[in-house]
Amino acid sequence: MTVRLLSIETAVPNTVIRQEDVSRLFAEQPGMTRLGTRVVRSAFAGAGVSTRHTVLPELGAVASGTVDGGDATASPFVDPTSRHLRSPGTHARNQLYTEHAKRMFVTAARAALDAAAPGIELADVTHVITVSCTGFFAPGPDVRVTKDLGLPADVKRMHLGFMGCNAAFPALQAAYTACRADPDAVVLVVCVELCTLHLHVRNDPDTVMGNALFADGAAAAVVTGRDAAAPGATLELVDFETTLAPVGEEELAWSVGDEGFEMILGTYVPRIIDDHVTDALAPLLDRAGLSADRIPLWAVHPGDAASWTRCRDGSRSRTSRWPPPGECSRTPGT
Repeated sequence: MTVRLLSIETAVPNTVIRQEDVSRLFAEQPGMTRLGTRVVRSAFAGAGVSTRHTVLPELGAVASGTVDGGDATASPFVDPTSRHLRSPGTHARNQLYTEHAKRMFVTAARAALDAAAPGIELADVTHVITVSCTGFFAPGPDVRVTKDLGLPADVKRMHLGFMGCNAAFPALQAAYTACRADPDAVVLVVCVELCTLHLHVRNDPDTVMGNALFADGAAAAVVTGRDAAAPGATLELVDFETTLAPVGEEELAWSVGDEGFEMILGTYVPRIIDDHVTDALAPLLDRAGLSADRIPLWAVHPGDAASWTRCRDGSRSRTSRWPPPGECSRTPGT
């Protein structure tokens, strides 16, 4: 049986922040050392991002210098007069996550289902898988999507939480497994992350790198083994592979703190990728009977430019087509 990905759709908040504006805002914060300021400027300039989206309009207004008071005056995140970034507690951040994430889950899910029509209708959906690691609420996003879209009440639901930016892959694998087990299954996968709710003013390079890369957005996909008509090209899901590197747990970390979630994106991550990506790809390529050079096009989670380069070089795919580094994350962020 062939399992296909019928549609992929995205959704982002309306507010756009320019990288140079946010870099300047972070560099001028009280408590930033001279070295910290240099780290901010270097990390933001080298991240390969030009613009990002955020659910915090006051952040965009203050960063760009267009704020006129208004709602930003009461913002727990920024003082519009002094341009100082505040550090609200986890409860305040999660309240905003709940407010905005509910809407974005539903928006992205609806778009993916619309794109899969007319071959797939709402009543056809058998499974809903939601993904997020930047906040919590219960009943969760799987319930919100099911109710707001009017999906069948007996739809099978699953939420993958706190797995980080790789979580879309186990979510797609779960969708693939469901479709292999049930030829009539139609699986809706929806991911939402609101990373700008967890920005922190720090001097350490690992936190600064997260501030320079992460953004807010949603993506959704419809996966099925049905012989359903699709309005455009589809992708066939064939195989999955996962592996754990023996080192680096502390380099890419995510924990709940008193003032939001603590994001760590260590500067050692590209080296870890360089050391292990070739061996990680080997079982997948062996099962498919392929060499890396025979894969015409690669899709890679963007991350930072250095990690992207290590993935490309480690794949040893000399003739494959790779998008330019930073192309995927230049306007939406990571």
